[in-house]
Amino acid sequence: MADEKQPAQQNGAAQGEQQQPQFAIQRIFLKDVSFEAPNAPDVFRKEWKPELNVDMNVGNKKIDEGVYEVTLTLTAKNTVEGETAFLCEVAQSGIFSVSEDMPEPNKAHTLGAFCPNILFPYAREAISSLVTRGTFPQLNLAPVNFDAVFAQHMQQQQAQQQAAEQKQDA
Repeated sequence: MADEKQPAQQNGAAQGEQQQPQFAIQRIFLKDVSFEAPNAPDVFRKEWKPELNVDMNVGNKKIDEGVYEVTLTLTAKNTVEGETAFLCEVAQSGIFSVSEDMPEPNKAHTLGAFCPNILFPYAREAISSLVTRGTFPQLNLAPVNFDAVFAQHMQQQQAQQQAAEQKQDA
């Protein structure tokens, strides 16, 4: 009976060896950071009724076989009475292993939504820390649904492709 169990165990081990992780985080790092308060100290003397504008950008590049750098860039600009109170930009990056045999739609979703979702808390904390160090009121950015942002981006790309194809057909 013991002999009957060995092939099953060996088979299970062989399957485990064949299945490699499809995704892994290698490193998360702060790639670039900038903080400016161009109208200080005058802006501190004004009534604090800020207008906040936050821009977000996600990019990725292949750096090796199955290894990608993903960068989430957040830019927060706060104005008071039409003058810039502060401008803060953070580029938070990560190096991720993504299996080459992963289907292309899954890889695009992983790089365009899953990885930025991992990076966002780090970028949000960096912006909050910089704004606070500039002696401005604490800035807590709201969570972002990167799945929805990615889906919207894909829909826009499909619409652009369809429009381009219709122009070519005409």
